[in-house]
Amino acid sequence: MTNEMRIVRPIEILMVEDNPGDVRLTQEALKGAKVSNTLRVVEDGAAALDFLYRRGDYADAPRPDLILLDLNLPKKNGREVLEVIKQDAQLKTIPVVILTTSQAEEDVLRAYSLHANCYISKPVDFTQFTKIVRTIEDFWLSIVTLPPK
Repeated sequence: MTNEMRIVRPIEILMVEDNPGDVRLTQEALKGAKVSNTLRVVEDGAAALDFLYRRGDYADAPRPDLILLDLNLPKKNGREVLEVIKQDAQLKTIPVVILTTSQAEEDVLRAYSLHANCYISKPVDFTQFTKIVRTIEDFWLSIVTLPPK
């Protein structure tokens, strides 16, 4: 299929984040995105897996094109969620961006050993956080070719 014939649809982003402030900042940063996107948010690791496996309240959930995953989550932490995603033949092709406050070397190494696609430490500064989200958007939604659904 040529680029001219490609059907343009919004990019589905699943954000797994329990901090409402970070969710709000991400929503604001993605509002003016160059690429049409839909940001869906779940607040814990168990809900993330329900969303991905379309269980319970998420029976009609769309398959995400990209996952923004925090590591420090209630119920199931981000490491556990990442491990499940990357071990599942149906889910492992979804790019997972770790977006977390942790800068611990062991967290970085563990995330990459579990096949995270990239690891980004959240800045505490509002302007820097917005810049990071826009950089994620520029790279993952504009430059990279995401796997087909």
